[in-house]
Amino acid sequence: MSTKLEKYKTADTSKITTWFKAAPVSALPENGGACIKYKDLQIAIYNFSRRNEWYACQNLCPHKMQMALSRGMIGSQGDEPKVACPFHKKTFSLKSGKNLNGDTCDIATYPIKVEDGYVYVGFEN
Repeated sequence: MSTKLEKYKTADTSKITTWFKAAPVSALPENGGACIKYKDLQIAIYNFSRRNEWYACQNLCPHKMQMALSRGMIGSQGDEPKVACPFHKKTFSLKSGKNLNGDTCDIATYPIKVEDGYVYVGFEN
């Protein structure tokens, strides 16, 4: 993977005021997730190396209010990258945060970029 790779996971990054330097690329597992903390938020970051893509979302699974999504299994549903909660198997789009099981509880997603060997997560604050 190129250390100069830059990918954004949302179409509009114009509202991003802070790019938080979350971790070196080497600290995050390939085809898996890890959790970082930004202020009072726990954020799950995924290195979806099979797709050569990165994603970030809230770590809190809204189904039973457990901090677990960073330990979830990632995969695809058609073209849609997704994560499944390791406890409840609810699945969420890593692009939009939409609950793919048809339930009403969606999750927050965050723009992400990789530059010079580091992963950054974007926030509007």
